[in-house]
Amino acid sequence: MTTTQQTGVSANSTPRFSVLRIASIVLVLGALGISAYLSYVKVFNAPMACVASPAFDCGTVAASKYSMFLGIPIAVWGLGVNLGLLGILLLEDRIALLQEYGLMLLFGILLFGTLYSIWLIVVQAAILGAFCPWCLAHEVIVFALFGIAIVRLSRDMQPA
Repeated sequence: MTTTQQTGVSANSTPRFSVLRIASIVLVLGALGISAYLSYVKVFNAPMACVASPAFDCGTVAASKYSMFLGIPIAVWGLGVNLGLLGILLLEDRIALLQEYGLMLLFGILLFGTLYSIWLIVVQAAILGAFCPWCLAHEVIVFALFGIAIVRLSRDMQPA
């Protein structure tokens, strides 16, 4: 395997951004926007834009005990995770540790995020009986990011 394939850095040290990596960055930026908005709403008790529908009730979801973890809004946790994901994606070809383990780190974080997102959907459906479209949009993004991470990791693990 060549250095370019292993590290994503060409001979002239220009980072190589694959289509899947760029797609991941775009998706993480979307997730960042959603988690930043939800963090703002929760921290400052601001009104939330929400679809008026019997199935969608942002207020119920946002006010539930499930919207907090260790006294911190889960949107703030999500904001931190999304910033971490963005950092890994932007620096995975520039830092030796991330060159070696970046894809596995992304996979692990997104595996946890996917499982947690499934839990949150179950909570909304089975316990709260209400859905937050902002939350669902973020969860769909997490699922897409996890799918991309699986593809990238499987490609990286294939023999040359």
